[in-house]
Amino acid sequence: MSSQVAEAAGSKLRAWRENPAQFAHECFGFNPDPWQLDVLQAFPHNQRLAMKACKGPGKTGLLSILIWNFLATRPHPKVACTSITADNLADGLWTELAKWRNNSPFVKQAFEWTKTRIFARDHPETWWASARTWSKGADSNQQADTLAGLHADYLLFVLDEVGGIPDAVMAAAEAGLSTGIETKIVMAGNPTHLEGPLYRASTNERHLWHLTEITGDPDDPKRSPRISVQWAREQIEKYGRDNPWVLVNVFGRFPPSSLNALLGPDEVSEAMRRHLREDQYSFAAKLLGVDVARFGDDRNVVFPRQGMAAFRPKILRNVRTNELADVVALASQTWGAHGIFVDGTGGYGAGVVDSLLLKGHAPIEVSFAGKAMNPRYFNKRAEMYFEAAEWVKRGGALPNIPELQRELCAITYTFQGDKLRVEEKEHIKERLGYSPDLADGFVLTFAAPIAPPPPGPPGLVRTNRAATEYDPIHRQEEANAATEYNPFA
Repeated sequence: MSSQVAEAAGSKLRAWRENPAQFAHECFGFNPDPWQLDVLQAFPHNQRLAMKACKGPGKTGLLSILIWNFLATRPHPKVACTSITADNLADGLWTELAKWRNNSPFVKQAFEWTKTRIFARDHPETWWASARTWSKGADSNQQADTLAGLHADYLLFVLDEVGGIPDAVMAAAEAGLSTGIETKIVMAGNPTHLEGPLYRASTNERHLWHLTEITGDPDDPKRSPRISVQWAREQIEKYGRDNPWVLVNVFGRFPPSSLNALLGPDEVSEAMRRHLREDQYSFAAKLLGVDVARFGDDRNVVFPRQGMAAFRPKILRNVRTNELADVVALASQTWGAHGIFVDGTGGYGAGVVDSLLLKGHAPIEVSFAGKAMNPRYFNKRAEMYFEAAEWVKRGGALPNIPELQRELCAITYTFQGDKLRVEEKEHIKERLGYSPDLADGFVLTFAAPIAPPPPGPPGLVRTNRAATEYDPIHRQEEANAATEYNPFA
């Protein structure tokens, strides 16, 4: 290489180092959005950069551009990349790095990409970026090891989906800033937690960070143009501006609490005091939620609901599969149920489902760990619990059962990435001292929409009693039981 060519190449690299936006345009044809340009311009001059973002503004793509800029314009740099999970890192940031590499002849010629490592072809041992993760069961020391022990003159730590990344990981990155010529931390994520690195960078450590806040608010002139205005307005209209999911994913704002109770005691108490007339629910489909006991101290629960009225459930202990199926079948036949949802998580409800099928019924097996129909939710459990909570808040009537109130008020939720996740049953059982079987039976009635029955001739006697006192499963013992509809009479 002639001295003129070498000088020209060096001049170009210096220009790219001082102006990452120029690098992005000339290497990748990348034209940044206004907020992305702000980050690109800040990158050479700040040791710590944080992006607090709504859903989908292009933050992972920008992280990739910054990584390639650091690799291309610093001598013998080291870049350590991590994310909230190994899958998230592999499917998100690491795949994005490969995409941009393939868009640039210069980068593709200079660097090799593998599933866990990127390295300069001329200096593979000393000029690289690596993908680093921790195991699901890792303790704080093991988490810290993810980024620990790295030192170099030019060192960059990149944390994607940082909202849920443990503090120990960030502490290891901070330690890496103690030496070197140019050392940096860049992180980006959704504001899902009121703790952790992103929260501190947005609050008490704000003075240490160049913080870029990215919103999809359709009424904000500085909103990310990559967020569909129609989608954002639909989410706001459907769930409300104060909904935690909307706050995080549309507005890019922290929720009121990172770990929320799904329902408060006042909301549940009001639902248990609520009285409905029969004509307020009689047009709706009759549904049975069947929670099957997993262990000897758990309860089998058959929970009936019709529209906005939920009725007193049947609770059975230590019964065989066929006995539970008999109770469900009898309730379904005498009450005229239009849908039976059986908890099939872990295979415990399979025998009940098979027995009901043999009896001529058409139960729907539901896995709490299964995929939700709505992508807002982490799994089916979260979806059903949120649907049930919205039902309570809209005016649903619950039977007055103290244990049910305690269970519903014990359910908490948080965020897994950008999805709402409800606390697992095992954790709730540890806190309560027993399994939340009543709550699970109730929310099973929200597993799937069932079309209401066609209108029929008038039949049942209407009474002035609360809808939740109506009992489609239990035999009434009171003197006035004859005036109550009883499927076993």
